[in-house]
Amino acid sequence: MDSQTLMVVGIAVAILILITAVWMYSVRQRRERLRERFGPEYDRTVRAVGRPDKAESILKKRADRVDRFELRPLSSAQADEFDREWRRVQATFVDDPVGAAASADALVARVMVARGYPPEDFDRRAEDVSVDHPHVVENYRIARELMQRRERGEAGTEELRRAIVNYRALFADLLEVEPEESERRRAS
Repeated sequence: MDSQTLMVVGIAVAILILITAVWMYSVRQRRERLRERFGPEYDRTVRAVGRPDKAESILKKRADRVDRFELRPLSSAQADEFDREWRRVQATFVDDPVGAAASADALVARVMVARGYPPEDFDRRAEDVSVDHPHVVENYRIARELMQRRERGEAGTEELRRAIVNYRALFADLLEVEPEESERRRAS
């Protein structure tokens, strides 16, 4: 091989190494952005599907879907009404734990719809809410599982209390109000 051929091969190898490094950096950056956005939901999805690249594809599609929604904060009036309703749900727990837990589930779903999430089945709602509320979506799943255990006769009042607590975590996170109205609420 002459020196010119060696130089061309060397340049080609250097370009290939550079392209590979840029690609690896890009993959790492995308992974970090998804981990940051989804928090514990990222790790849960990786465990569920077994491969980070497949989990990232799922999470990206989920985020793209939710990004198309017209999500909005609640008005102060809506937030106040939902908050009053939540207190009523909690107050009924002593006399009717099953009804209170079912009402908590329905109330969380109504708040989600008021915020702009479509009224879907539970699994889709959990996926959708995981995009913007990744730190509390697991509470939602736990509450739902406890309710299902109750329906099968495998859970008692203590499990229903835990379901209410878990619904409350997501409810509180969803009860976001418009920023200027939030300031007025605090002032009053």
